[in-house]
Amino acid sequence: MNKRTFIKTSGILASIPFLSSFGWGIFESKKLRTAHIGVGGMGAEDLNRIASHKSVDIHALCDVDSNNLNKAKSLFPEAKTFSDYRVMLKEIGDQIDAVIVSTPDHSHAPVSLMAMNLGKAVYCQKPLTHHVSEAREMARLAKKKKLITQMGIQVHSFYDYKLATLLIQSGIIGKVSRVRAWSPKNWGYDGPKPIEYDPIPSNLDWNLWLGTSKKHGYKNNMYHPGNWRKLIDFGCGTLGDMGVHIFDTPYNALALDVPKTIKNECRQPNEFGFPEKNKVTYVFPGTDFTEDELKWVWYDGVGSPSKHADLQLPDNVQLHDQGAIFIGSKGRLYLPHFMKEPKLIVDGKYKQIDIEKFNMGVPIRNYESESPKHYHEFIDACLGKGKCSAPFSYSSKLTETILLGVIAGRFPGKTLHWNSILGEFLEKDANKFINGSYRNF
Repeated sequence: MNKRTFIKTSGILASIPFLSSFGWGIFESKKLRTAHIGVGGMGAEDLNRIASHKSVDIHALCDVDSNNLNKAKSLFPEAKTFSDYRVMLKEIGDQIDAVIVSTPDHSHAPVSLMAMNLGKAVYCQKPLTHHVSEAREMARLAKKKKLITQMGIQVHSFYDYKLATLLIQSGIIGKVSRVRAWSPKNWGYDGPKPIEYDPIPSNLDWNLWLGTSKKHGYKNNMYHPGNWRKLIDFGCGTLGDMGVHIFDTPYNALALDVPKTIKNECRQPNEFGFPEKNKVTYVFPGTDFTEDELKWVWYDGVGSPSKHADLQLPDNVQLHDQGAIFIGSKGRLYLPHFMKEPKLIVDGKYKQIDIEKFNMGVPIRNYESESPKHYHEFIDACLGKGKCSAPFSYSSKLTETILLGVIAGRFPGKTLHWNSILGEFLEKDANKFINGSYRNF
């Protein structure tokens, strides 16, 4: 089944005469009823952070792993439970207002699109989708239906990242010509595809976990619960994990669109796992905050980043293991990841930043107080009390940028040219990776 067929099929649910609460405009007189799809791992974090808002009713829980589901149910005993999100949306779609999607990457779009076709607000974990075409469709549908949406990229709402955005847009380092960003994490797999498989655990519905992806045999410690990020049918590699977080602030601060060209220097593709080490170079069209073009270089994998003059810190201080550096006409801004202050570097020396004029208040670097903000922003927006800062209109383009780098990994060392208007590459052989087929399950 291709994605167009799936989207059409999921839209059939929207013809069922549900009347979404968004049409009633009465959120201020009741609690927001949420349904959570994926409640283990990051899903458990999402569930607890959403639940910490006083105006939320955790109405439904869904997970393909009964262990995850039972644990979540013990915390929210009044919530209805399901293993199949399709059944949940069909049976109780008229009883929920917002859907929280915390599944592996390959299920983000199928789940979200079905919920969105029912007129539900959606909070979806990063990266927004597994394929470029899905990101564009989710942005289109959110706009068409005027839905409240937010991508789960919590540091977007943290103090230091908001401050860095204000600093860059104030012109503190002038027009920016380059960004270099890095993470030594390795969400890749250079090994062979397994040829022997293991019994499926009794707590796991493997068919539902696979969802719309290709059929795979089950292998212990290969897919569920944690290593799916390394594999091309399920995740988006290190770019789709840490890349989204570290890209977000420069992407937002510089008001970037999608890139014109992309080149990934990595090993040859093996059609199973992502490369364990990548160097991705993007060229973006200019904005009000950049030179006529912006060059962006991303490094990941053990030992990243490679040495470069742009990355040299004063007094030969070692870089933090993850972060980004903006290079401008007046200096550099160094933004370690995460919850560390941005640092201004001019003529090879640190320079004091006057942050008082930005009215940011006292710096906050406490995860427990910062983490709920992004979630609560979504809930408040659903309740008509503000707007989301990472809606699908923004996060779909950020995700598209990330995914173009992932696709470039299929063509090591080759520069790909992206036509953002047509949504296709000049290099025709790369276009087959923009989409993906959906399995009937």
